[in-house]
Amino acid sequence: MADALQRLSDSGVAIWLDDLSRQRITSGGLAELIDEQHVAGVTTNPTIFQKAIAAGDGYQQQLSDLAARQVTVEEALRMITTADVRDAADVLRPVFEATGGRDGRVSIEVDPRLAHNARATVAEAKQLAWLVDRPNTFIKIPATQAGLPAITETIAKGISVNVTLIFSLDRYRAVIDAYLSGLEQANAAGLDISRIESVASFFVSRVDTEVDKRLDALDTPEAKKLRGKAAIANARLAYQAYEEVFGSVDGSTPPSDRWAALEKAGANRQRPLWASTGVKDKAYKDTLYVDELVAPGTVNTMPEATLEAVAGHGDIAGDTVRGSYEQARADLDALERLGISYDEVVQLLEDEGVDKFEVSWNELLKSTEAELKRRAPSEA
Repeated sequence: MADALQRLSDSGVAIWLDDLSRQRITSGGLAELIDEQHVAGVTTNPTIFQKAIAAGDGYQQQLSDLAARQVTVEEALRMITTADVRDAADVLRPVFEATGGRDGRVSIEVDPRLAHNARATVAEAKQLAWLVDRPNTFIKIPATQAGLPAITETIAKGISVNVTLIFSLDRYRAVIDAYLSGLEQANAAGLDISRIESVASFFVSRVDTEVDKRLDALDTPEAKKLRGKAAIANARLAYQAYEEVFGSVDGSTPPSDRWAALEKAGANRQRPLWASTGVKDKAYKDTLYVDELVAPGTVNTMPEATLEAVAGHGDIAGDTVRGSYEQARADLDALERLGISYDEVVQLLEDEGVDKFEVSWNELLKSTEAELKRRAPSEA
């Protein structure tokens, strides 16, 4: 079953799991995925934690202890989520060691309500890094306009960052710039920049969901031909932007002078990470956003259903990204000619992404608060 996953890994794609729960850790399920399915990292977000804690498995004792201490709901939630991330980081520590710190990492996101507050985001990132206290942790910061200076400052402090919720090519280029600026500041401050890692999470399937909805509304032959093309085209052009700065693995595209200087000082590339790779339209093959986004030096973080689908019938046949840039640009241009605004779509998706995570966080706060009240000691 793992042959396709082995081929994917051999093609230079790090396989990460987009899911985490305490039950998955304590049951040995995560360790099994690492051993048998080539999983080399874990990503989380507020929605994932909301589902895990709502299911309840494994959280009862900690909730009772937190209720006995009468902590605030915000403190309780951070104690619960950081405990899961810390334990998952320990499970992945051998991968971290074996890859020289490249993989074996677990991501935890800053409070999504801070997405438009740079100063608070940096403070939260520092707090989360301290709470988890594991070298193989990524702090997730959304790529909002306010998130960009927060990314730079967090990297400058030597904290590794997973930049999340990237939809547009222009914003992705700004994210790369924010990372390089952070590295330059860290290097100037005398930090060991070889210990700093980052990934840039470029969201995929949500682009097709929004664009296809607009294409269906047009209901023309031209529109139908473009269904399911926008997300892959967008991601492939993001990889082209990555190569323009960091250079290509085969040397055909040289790195920028700015990156070459940082690399000489020991810096690590900020790898593109394909996120939201679960297929939402059943008309498409369930491994679409894995099969069509194979490129060296990338990460694909998958929900377990997608991971199993790739293991079972993924069509992994080497690089499917480089050499496709001209067609990718043509596909996006064709959408513009039909009146579908790229800029409007990606801004809408960013706004919706922040809102969805905030809704999940607020639901998580409410359910956690209810559990704490239910377990609170009596006044007698």
